[in-house]
Amino acid sequence: MTPTAARISGEWSSEPTTFGAGGAEPYAAALRNADNVLYLRRAFSGDSAEQGADGRTDRGDRFGPAGVEPATIDAGRWSADADDTDLRLLDGITGPVLDIGCGPGRMVRAAMGRGLTALGIDVSATAVRMAADAGLDVFQGSVFEPLPREGAWAAALLVDGNIGIGGDASALLARCAELLAPNGVLLVELSQDAARDDSYLGTIEDSAGGCSAVFPWAEIGIDGLRERAGASGLVVTQEWRLEGRWFARLLRA
Repeated sequence: MTPTAARISGEWSSEPTTFGAGGAEPYAAALRNADNVLYLRRAFSGDSAEQGADGRTDRGDRFGPAGVEPATIDAGRWSADADDTDLRLLDGITGPVLDIGCGPGRMVRAAMGRGLTALGIDVSATAVRMAADAGLDVFQGSVFEPLPREGAWAAALLVDGNIGIGGDASALLARCAELLAPNGVLLVELSQDAARDDSYLGTIEDSAGGCSAVFPWAEIGIDGLRERAGASGLVVTQEWRLEGRWFARLLRA
């Protein structure tokens, strides 16, 4: 667990888990097409709302004050083919690609389609099983665990909000710097809010009210990324917006 995750977890009686896991497992269900729309909600401590054994909640005070809208996630696109915006991330890459938080393997499939060696890593057994069944090279586990090709990846990907993994963007960036080859590149998808730099406990919920356990998460925009990159051994060399998404390219400093 990262330092930020450990700090945040003290606010809850139960240990935070990973993205969308625990409770009613809405993330896994959405990957299986049970419900392709998910909601990322900020969980708040200091309340008495209880989640039932089935992982459902009445959306009481546990999810913060009225009027705070959750982020809507189209989980279906994780299982779809990479679009033109996704594919642009792979332009100019000639070596092995690591997709961190790969889900069912959209970007792994895209990289392999370009003749690149690619590996996806994800903590979700459902996501990894789906990717493996599709013939993709995937690994179930945490990016903070020992991985193949340590220090030799030509590119690492943090797309679809995966800069949030672990709730500590600095720790994740530093880990990515360790994984990259000396001339490797880290490609990050950012918050649309340039000033956003936030760590929190969140939950994933589906439209039927099925709720995950709480997990540490983070959101970061370009300003925060630039501030954190140097201390993590990285430097931002390019940023761009395309089709409503914001990306940055980082190299080892």
